[in-house]
Amino acid sequence: MTMHSGRGFAAINYPIGMNLGGDPSQALVHSNPDGKFTVALSSIDLGQGMKSVTRQIAAETLGIPVADVYVDTADSDTGPHCMGSFASRGTHRVGNAVIEAATEARGVMLEAAAEELEVNPEDLVTDGKGNIHVRGAPSRSITTAEACGVAQFQQGKTVSGRGIFLIPLSDVDPDTGEMTPVSCFAHAALVVDLEVDDMTGEVTVLKMNSAYEVGRALNPRLVEQQLIGGAWMGVSHALYETTEPYYPDRSHGPQDFGSYIMPGPGEVVPHDIAILERPAPDGPFGGKGPGEMCANPVLPAVANAVFNAVGVRITDLPITPEKILRGIKANGGAQPQGIV
Repeated sequence: MTMHSGRGFAAINYPIGMNLGGDPSQALVHSNPDGKFTVALSSIDLGQGMKSVTRQIAAETLGIPVADVYVDTADSDTGPHCMGSFASRGTHRVGNAVIEAATEARGVMLEAAAEELEVNPEDLVTDGKGNIHVRGAPSRSITTAEACGVAQFQQGKTVSGRGIFLIPLSDVDPDTGEMTPVSCFAHAALVVDLEVDDMTGEVTVLKMNSAYEVGRALNPRLVEQQLIGGAWMGVSHALYETTEPYYPDRSHGPQDFGSYIMPGPGEVVPHDIAILERPAPDGPFGGKGPGEMCANPVLPAVANAVFNAVGVRITDLPITPEKILRGIKANGGAQPQGIV
């Protein structure tokens, strides 16, 4: 038995959203009587933190504390329309819609405050702490809660806003039919180090190093968590997850996550991540969102690392010990390529 070390590299660029029918997302923002704001969305948070990010975006646009914003994604039937949580589009598409809705609501709030302070709305600024004051005269101020209360109970104004983000439809080349299906791309590069046992065909991932360009990391901790978790999902796709040999007959296949083959906490390895920020011109505060890009480079990197370790090129997933052993046998033995 010999353990062979291998290193694999992969680089990708990943499209954000899909320019099909304009790929629209809508948002509604309104103030409650106590001056808190609700953002209504039909865009579902799948666990990566979209609600947290859109909450930040709304608070920044409104000029109020994050604690004063609540994001409601309860009902896709009655809420504002969204194309869906797919294609890594949440931060980019939904975030832009939230900015537009929050901007409109902010305008109403400032109009109410201006009427109360007897100034022009253009002369007012928010401090992000729940206050609105006259530019250059911070002593002349009103809280955002007071402004919203005055608007609703004295001025008869609804402090609310509507927003939609729509990608302009791409031109179509009359000769080739070519068009641009997306508006921006995110990028990643990843290196995997692993070992392959030439007797059992087992693969042991040792470490990963990666760099991700995500536009602007609006919530750095959420981005880091998503990149780490997504990369390990990629390892699971590359080496473990399959319905074979049961597909399409699942009568004897795994019935739950207790019998489904996938890595557990014990297999998690060190992962060094460099987050590169290149703000997207059309992104909300420059953000794009990592989305599916977290997992994508891992699969080809693992396949390249296995080839580097034993000289077996596997082109269908998952890369199981059986496939590796068959490849080693077909090659007449392991053929290490040498780590560079």
